[in-house]
Amino acid sequence: MNLLKASGVAILILLQSSLAGTQSTAAQAADSHPAAGAQPKVVSLTGNLEEDDLISVKVDHLAEWASANDARKVVPYLNGLALRGNYPEEIDASKNQLSYHLQITPANKRAWIDLLGAPTAIRRPVTFSVGLEDQSPFGSVYDLGNQAELTVISPWYGVIAVIVVVVTFIVFIRLAQKTSIIRQPGPKPIGSKLRPYSLGRAQMAFWFLLIYTAYVVVWLITGALDTITPSLLALIGISAGTGLSEALIDSDKDAASQGQLQDVAAEKRILDQDISQLQAQISQIESKPTLSPEDLSNRESLSTRLYNRRTRLSQISQEDRTLAPAAERNVSIGFLRDILSDGSGVSFHRFQILAWTTVLGIIFLSSVYNELTMPEFSATLLGMMGLSSGTYIGFKFPERRSTAVNEQTRS
Repeated sequence: MNLLKASGVAILILLQSSLAGTQSTAAQAADSHPAAGAQPKVVSLTGNLEEDDLISVKVDHLAEWASANDARKVVPYLNGLALRGNYPEEIDASKNQLSYHLQITPANKRAWIDLLGAPTAIRRPVTFSVGLEDQSPFGSVYDLGNQAELTVISPWYGVIAVIVVVVTFIVFIRLAQKTSIIRQPGPKPIGSKLRPYSLGRAQMAFWFLLIYTAYVVVWLITGALDTITPSLLALIGISAGTGLSEALIDSDKDAASQGQLQDVAAEKRILDQDISQLQAQISQIESKPTLSPEDLSNRESLSTRLYNRRTRLSQISQEDRTLAPAAERNVSIGFLRDILSDGSGVSFHRFQILAWTTVLGIIFLSSVYNELTMPEFSATLLGMMGLSSGTYIGFKFPERRSTAVNEQTRS
């Protein structure tokens, strides 16, 4: 009986020792893997959340998580969009901290465009976290209820850029109103009036100001410098060619009219001299007390010549008035009427080029605002623009010839 009791006590002691060893092993295992059930979570963000800026992110349980995962592949997540390829610049596992240099790369460009495109303010609220590229982001205190501020446009650079662009527009508008920067070439009308606006030069100015402003805006938001696309170069070339061709045609027309005016002026001076001499000769004959038959014959001949000179002078004076630019052709009557009108009034070919320029301008602005990129126009659209410009230039030649014919007819 005592032997049975002793055996039971021994078995009980052995079971307790075994259980204690199991508990000790479990405790040691727990000590060696304390993070097995812990999940990383973003708890703080230091630095300015902006493209091309440095930030520091603190992640709870990062060290434990990194012991079984590659922390070098952790990227930022903004509004749930992974900034692929934007890996940590520095990892401090002992402090549960990651440091990033936020940059636009080919891998994450689409995400940045979604984040920065269609801006309505210099900053916008976003959710923020970090995580592996192909997995869900970690938990974060910067959720929908506590969003971080993403800087879309740097305030300092934004102020400087706005000042530069606004000053450029003000200077251009002032020059357009007071000078011939986008007006038809030629002598200034009498008085304080100015010549009409030129469609070709106005189109050149339109594309210059549009591309100039868009370039500054895209650089300001994305930092990109090489944003001028080949199709924009082609478009600038089309508008420049239109303006140059128009200037050459108008210059030839003005030169021809100027030459005719000079010829007429020279003939008027000769006629004026002849008339003065003839009048003096007639007065000399008539001053005699008595006139001989020869004097009468000379007076009659001189009077006939004087009449012919005066008749020709009257014709020359009319031709001079005809060749001189008419007031309605020489003076501006308003921007839209100037660029849409030729010698015969409002013209469809001018309206056509204005309409296509406006359409492409709207497409351009929409692309820059929403996509933060200069648009790449198709060859078809560029061809349509070129065709409209060519049609306009083609009609300039008949316009020039018809103007010359009308002037000759009126003379």
